[in-house]
Amino acid sequence: MAVVTIVGAGVIGISWARLFSAADWEVRISDPRPDLPELVARELADRPVTATDDLAAAARDADFVQECGPERIEIKEQMFATLAGNTREDVVLASSSSSLLPSAIARGNPAAARIVIGHPFNPPELMPLVEVVPGPRTSARAVDRASEVYQGLGKLPIRLKKEIPGFVGNRLQKVFNDQAAYLVQQGVIDIRDLDDLVRASLGLRWATVGPFQSGVLGGGPGGMRRLAAHIGSQMTFETGAPDPARTGEVLDAVEQAYGTGESAYEHLAALRDGRTRAVLEPLGWPTPGTGDAPR
Repeated sequence: MAVVTIVGAGVIGISWARLFSAADWEVRISDPRPDLPELVARELADRPVTATDDLAAAARDADFVQECGPERIEIKEQMFATLAGNTREDVVLASSSSSLLPSAIARGNPAAARIVIGHPFNPPELMPLVEVVPGPRTSARAVDRASEVYQGLGKLPIRLKKEIPGFVGNRLQKVFNDQAAYLVQQGVIDIRDLDDLVRASLGLRWATVGPFQSGVLGGGPGGMRRLAAHIGSQMTFETGAPDPARTGEVLDAVEQAYGTGESAYEHLAALRDGRTRAVLEPLGWPTPGTGDAPR
């Protein structure tokens, strides 16, 4: 049985643990938090998971590492130094980081060729995408191996050709979220209506075809070139940008719409996860835990 070491027992780490365990990997999870045994017993009660605060011990004899620690470069550097010194030279050291570049994480690390970003969308156990992002010193073998592991988990690994801040998914998301905040600040729409608008239009569309495919279809037989020449030529308005000084107003409106705290979070997470599970198979994605390849 292959062994995975998961570093960090936050939301992302626990979700990765469920995913690897369902795919019949032996899972070790390492985190210095004092409540780690209780957390693992509660969140992974039906999974054979080994929990420890000793990262070096957790890493020894691992076949793959998925790091999910805090988004602070000094912490990542320390963790990856430990991982480099306690894993075989063929073991890929993947980070779930959504903001730190692989070149920064690998700086000065003797195992830089093995370090790669494997960035999931939350929650990893459900969302098909994993962005595989190499640094300048990442080997082709590490990229291939990481992609192979993620595909074996039923994920869709998308390999970026090179590193860029925010990678691709979060860069697209930032542009969209900035415009959403701007529209709320301008009094054009409220929080709930904007969320419903996206779910009832772009969300469904982009779940079936991506933006470029959508452009091809929008132009009919003439394709995206026809769309760009006709409707596209009319899209000349200024999009504007949200006022950072008014960010608090948007956050207040979000909390008023959806609440805050443990019970509100659990309600929204259950709603999201239930809806996601319901659409995965009809959209051609594998059922989580089957390890089937995406269709």
